[in-house]
Parts: sequence; C-alpha cells; structure tokens
Amino acid sequence: MPTHRSQPNPDLLSRIPLTARVVVEIGCGDGALAAAYRLVNPNVRWYGVDGDPGAIAEAERWMDGAACIDIEAAPLPFGLPDGIDCLVYGDALQRLRDPKSVLQRHLAQLDDDGMVLICVPNLEHWSFAERLLRGTWAYEQSGLFDRTHLRWFTVDTMRQDLLELGLAPCDVHPRVFAPDAARRFTAAIAPALAALGIDQDQYLRRALPLQYVWRARKTPRQRLIVGGNMLEPVGGVSHVRVVHPLAALGTDPSVTTQVMTAIEETPAGDTTPRIFVLHRPALSGERGVGILQALISNNWLVVTEFDDHPDHFPALRDGGHLTFRGVHAVQTSTPTLAAVLRQRNPEVAVFPNALTALPEPRNFADFGRLTLFFGALNREPDWQPLMPVLNEVARGAGERLRFEVVHDRLFFEALETPHKRFTPTCDYETYMSLLGGSEISLMPLGDTTFNRSKSDLKFIEAGACRVVSVASPIVYADSIVDGETGLLFRDAEELRGHLLRLLALPERALAIGEAARRYVAGNRMLAYQVADRIAWYRSLWARREELSAALSRRLAAGTGG
Repeated sequence: MPTHRSQPNPDLLSRIPLTARVVVEIGCGDGALAAAYRLVNPNVRWYGVDGDPGAIAEAERWMDGAACIDIEAAPLPFGLPDGIDCLVYGDALQRLRDPKSVLQRHLAQLDDDGMVLICVPNLEHWSFAERLLRGTWAYEQSGLFDRTHLRWFTVDTMRQDLLELGLAPCDVHPRVFAPDAARRFTAAIAPALAALGIDQDQYLRRALPLQYVWRARKTPRQRLIVGGNMLEPVGGVSHVRVVHPLAALGTDPSVTTQVMTAIEETPAGDTTPRIFVLHRPALSGERGVGILQALISNNWLVVTEFDDHPDHFPALRDGGHLTFRGVHAVQTSTPTLAAVLRQRNPEVAVFPNALTALPEPRNFADFGRLTLFFGALNREPDWQPLMPVLNEVARGAGERLRFEVVHDRLFFEALETPHKRFTPTCDYETYMSLLGGSEISLMPLGDTTFNRSKSDLKFIEAGACRVVSVASPIVYADSIVDGETGLLFRDAEELRGHLLRLLALPERALAIGEAARRYVAGNRMLAYQVADRIAWYRSLWARREELSAALSRRLAAGTGG
C-alpha cells in the first residue's frame, strides 16, 4: 500500500474510542493517525502494518509495533495476549483482493467488546457516473480513482459485508467534499433520473459522499444518549466540564451525545436510556420546576454538574434548593466538593478535571527570555499581596521576563514593566494558545473555604503545555510534587526565590515543565475517564426508579441548597 499523507483522516481520528487500550491499524502509512491519537490517549498501545517499507520506517516512532507485510498473505505479526480493542482500516480494504477474508481472520483477535473502524470509497459518488458518461474514466495516481484500488463499495454492500461477518454496524458517516459540484451534476441529469423513476434528492444523497466511515462492534450494546446544556464559555469551564467530556463519550459508538439548547420531545415508546447533564444550574421557583418537569416527563434522568462551593452563590443559598435536591444525581470535580454536595444529594460522582488532548509544546525556544502567564477570574485578593515582589523581580530581570495576562486588567496595570501584554477575556482555544507560549504560570490562591473547594485545573492545563506551575499550596499541594512537577510558594519571599531561580536556571524550568507534562499524559487525560463516566451513567439508569423515589423524598423533606 502506498504511503499515506502525513495529515490523519479527522473522521477516523474522532471515532476511535478513547477507551481503547490496544489499536491495530491496517494500512498505517507513515503513522500519522497513531501520532495524532496519542495526543488524546497517550497510554494506548498502537500497532500498524503497511506494505510500504518507507512508510513503516516513518511509522515506527509512533508505534509499539510496526511491520511491513502483505496483510493478505501473512497473519498479524504481533503478540497481543490481551486482544485488540479497535481494528482500523483507513483506506485499506479497497486495495485488497479479498477484504472479507482478511477481516474475518483479524476479528478472531478482536476483544468481545471491541470495535472495527473502516473508511472506504463510495462507488456511487457522482464523479464515477460523470466520467463514465463522458467516456473519460481512467485510473490515477491517488484519490478515488487510485490505480491500486481493487474493490469497490456502496453503503448497502458495505453494510451487508459487515452483517455477514457477524458484526453489528453502529453508524456510518458520509465524507462529503465539493457538494456544489455534486448538486450541479445531479441537476444536469435530472431528466434522466426522472425517466428512470429515480428520486433526485435520494440520488443526490447517495452521490454526495466521496467516502464512508463505518463503526461496527463485535457485540452490540444498548445505546445511551447523553445530553447537556452549557453556560456562556467563560474561562474554559464549559469546555472542560461539558463540551470536551461529551465529545469524549461520543467516541464510544454506543453513546450519542449532544449539547442542547432546548428540551426535545422524546418519541412515544422510546425507552433508550437518557442522561441530561445540567451545567451549574440555579434551579428555583416555577422556572426551575418547569425545567425539571420537562426533562423528567421526556424520560431524561437528570444530573447536575457543579464544580464550585455552592455557598458562594446567593441564588443557591436563597431558594435554589432544586439544583441538587431536585435532580437524580450530581457530578463534580474534587472529593472536597463531593463531601459538601453529598449533604444535599447522596448520589455524587467525582470526575477530576482532565484534558482532551496534549498540545504540541511551543515554549522554551529561547532560554534567555521567559514569559510568565497569569489568567484567572476573581483572583484580586490572592495576587495583590504578591505584586511588590513581582515588580521587584520584573525590574531586575528586564526583558528577560515577560508577562502574558488574560482577563485581569487590574493585575496587568499593577505590573511596573513594559514587557507585558494583555488579552481580554477570550475563548478557550486562545487561552490555551497564550498559555502554551509561556514558560511559567502563576497560580495564587488564598486560604478560603471557596478556594479550598476549587480544582487543580490550571496546573493540569499548564502541565499539558510544558509550563512550570508556580502555585499556592491551597488545592495545588494535593497535585504538584514540589520541585518536580511544579513549585509551591507559601508567601511572597518563596515566590521571589522560585522566580529568580527559574530565570537563572531555565534548563531546570524546562525539566519541571516536561515532568508535569508526563504526569498529565499518564494520569489526567479525559480518555482515562470515559469508561467510568459511561459506567456511572448506565448504573444511574439501571437504578432510576430508586433514584426517582429518593428525589421525591428529598423534595418532601423540605428546602435548602
């Protein structure tokens, strides 16, 4: 098989289950898909085969095992005693003489709960018909008419092949390119379609996709629907607690996820398990009752997602009793918060904040200049006692120390240095980009009840970006190994010492940043939570009658947060 392009197929990448422990890719090319997937699931074991020795030489650095073989003539050359979680055939089956036989042999090594991911060209693509009609059909070096393509597929023939192999098709995703050209061609042949009794819209749907991406399981599982709402995306909270987790859950083909802006009516007789995650709601009065009634009457089991101390919010102290007592369960980010929330609802799960992907490192390009990042909401009381020391260090360092400030205008204006840049409150992608271009991240937290309930998210974000966290021990002492994965300071003098040493020894700063990145890669990725989240949601649904009865008893017992 020829070498693939170095850019992975995004429609394959986004459909590989994040729970996969062992992936085998047939037609791995230069390893681009493995390299990209390792950024979201660094602990995966990935094996690849390809017929191109040059491609395999490139792929080996991303693989736990790589082999240049004729996959039709030889078995998989890897010892995989634990089985395979996901078989990937990206643009491979069409190059085989007998793809079903190859699939059948490989399926013997697929775990009972494993999945097959396949990308195949669509024989019904409009360009086939156009070339045949014009008499210009010919093989090409690459693309749909690649001269190495031996087999052709339609959506119906591929589905039939999967069923005959004993697989349960989960979903199929059409890959559509140049849709306007397809529409023009379909319009041009409309009279012929009409004469043949072919509906024009139905033909267009078949002719649009260049390729199809299929997911199929060895053993079918009951579908689970997880919906959710989200607040305005301030400070990245909505992304980390709602958007990214839902996307991660959706890599499991048995789970359908959606961020919803309105409650949709559930079709009559539909008993599919449904979990709705309310992000930081303030449910009180008639409005709160109406939201919960609409969800529960449409067969949703309701979970509140909350990751701050509830007593900090007046709406939850003064009549917001439905936020926790009026739902079936609660999910949060820390054991400290869980203990607080269990006083309001005993059904609480803890899912620590985690990242969806490791950014490519972009910092430490110049050891002679370091950038200190500060980007947080509501931190004025925490940083104000530190500002004299920050200005002292800034004066001594000159242009060797720059400041990247997001959101906090007062912090920016208090810095007495020209080497600073301010960015107003921004989207999460911009926030992470600015953080990733820095070498040091300042994380002050005063000792208050509210702060003690916060999570270590900022350390996780910084560590993923290879940035050194210089943090207060409140919250962060539970995550940072002082001097190894970050630096803790208890007062302004300790902060001064840390900053001066980092400026003097930037190679030490790099070593700490790399250790923090390794910690995040090994322990704090969303990939490592997906199975637990799905299992918890399924367990909630299995206990929904018990949880609904407990909800009714809480409401009958009275009010309170």
